[in-house]
Formats: sequence, structure tokens, C-alpha cells
Amino acid sequence: MDAITNFPTLDISEFWPSQDAGNNLLYHEIIGERHIEKPHKHDFFLFMLFEEGSGTHSIDFIDHQVAGRQLHLLFPEQIHKWELQKNTHAHQLMISRSIFQTLANSLRFSLILYQNYPVINLSVAAYQDILYEFKQIKNELAKPDILWEIVQSRTRLIALMISRESETIFNNQTVYQTKPLLFKYRSLIDAHYKAEKLVAFYADQLNISANYLNILCKRYFNVSATALIHERLILEAKRILLTTEKPIKVIAFDLGFYDVAYFSRFFKKHTQITPHAFREQ
Repeated sequence: MDAITNFPTLDISEFWPSQDAGNNLLYHEIIGERHIEKPHKHDFFLFMLFEEGSGTHSIDFIDHQVAGRQLHLLFPEQIHKWELQKNTHAHQLMISRSIFQTLANSLRFSLILYQNYPVINLSVAAYQDILYEFKQIKNELAKPDILWEIVQSRTRLIALMISRESETIFNNQTVYQTKPLLFKYRSLIDAHYKAEKLVAFYADQLNISANYLNILCKRYFNVSATALIHERLILEAKRILLTTEKPIKVIAFDLGFYDVAYFSRFFKKHTQITPHAFREQ
């Protein structure tokens, strides 16, 4: 059997080893056709602004159609690949974790919402404003004596404009407005899913009964409370299977399963394919 291909987590310094990445913020322009055949993940944040383009950008196994005046956000550990067509013209800002922490508050909304809705269709005015800031960052990074304070200030301004454009999208998520408790439940899952797989734990954290939490999930999401925990486990299992060479037994243990056979049955039940077959395909 052929060796399993390892998809390492790409560090920001791997993109321009010769460029001064001391401040861990890089700009890149994409013009024309681009393909990522095998998915990978990054150890940094990515803001990607499309002037024009077509094709697909897959983020955590969900395909998003590419179009002009779009902003795509990619977070560390998210799996992505794309098939960008010849008419593509896009700008990328690659931002290290440390730098991103200084501007994350400028996004204003929970990062979980941005991860759930990573593609933002911009108004004409917002697109022009954000494109201007991207180009100004590009110009500043091309200077022999870069003023990093200017670069970071403009990046923070982009984050603020993104949050303003996102407000309509997120305010339309009436489930979270009507029942903010459900948003907190999804946040708790993201923090504890490896160790805690029983609804009772989360219900206790939310000071409600497990039965009531299950009723809310079925009413507003059309799935059980348990299904949301399983959904997060499957997503992480897929990420690890595609980006590491870890044996399936180790992956199972990392995700809190102490019986590899049970983990394999669990994975197949939710994906109709075994972990081994998923990795091979």
C-alpha cells in the first residue's frame, strides 16, 4: 500500500522565506487559475478579497462558490482547498495568531459565527473601502522601511469593516437572537467535545435540564442535542485524518474514544465510510 500522504500545517514563514515576516503579516496577490488538489490547513488567519473570479473554495468540507466582491475568512486548523478559474483576481492577507489576537476584538462578533459563515458578499461601497485598504497595505509592505504600525492599523480597520458588513448576516440568524443559550451551547461544544460527549454535562453548564436542551435543539436545529456534539467530533476526525499520518487508533484516543473499533463504527455511521477509506480516498 502506498504511504499515506502527510499534509502538514503550513506556517506563515513558508510562503515567503525571504520576506521579512518578523511581524508575521504578509500580503499575496492571486491572478489567474489556481488549484489546490489536496486539502491542507494553516497555522495563521487568512483574509481573502476577490475582485473577480469563479470556481469553488472548500472550507471544512463545505464548497463555497467564488464570485467578485467576496471576502473569505479562513481560521487556523480549518481544512481548505480551492479550484479557482482563469478570471480570478484576489488579494490575501496572511496574519499570524499573535498578530490576529491584537485585532480579533475589531471583528466584534464571536469568531465561531465567522467560522460558520466564512464567505461574506460585500456591498459595492464596503468592497471599494476594503480593497483600498488591501492595496495600501500592499504598498506599505513594498517600501524599504516598513512602518508596521500602519500595516496593523489598516488591518484592524479591515476587520472593523468586515464586522459591519457581517452584522446583517449574523442578525439574520434569528435562532441565536431568540435563544442565545443555543449559541452558548455550540461554544461549549467547541471547547469540550473531546472530553465531554454527554448532553448532561452541557446542560449542567447552561443551568438547564438535558431534556430541555434537547427540545430546543430539535425545535430550532431539527436535530438532537447529541447530534451537534457528534457533528463536531466528525469534523475534527476528518481534519486529523486528512492532515496527519497518525494511526487511527491514536486519532480515536485523541478524540476521547478508548475503543478503536467503536470509533470506526461511529465514524462510518455518520459518514457512510470507514476512517481508513476516508483517508485513502
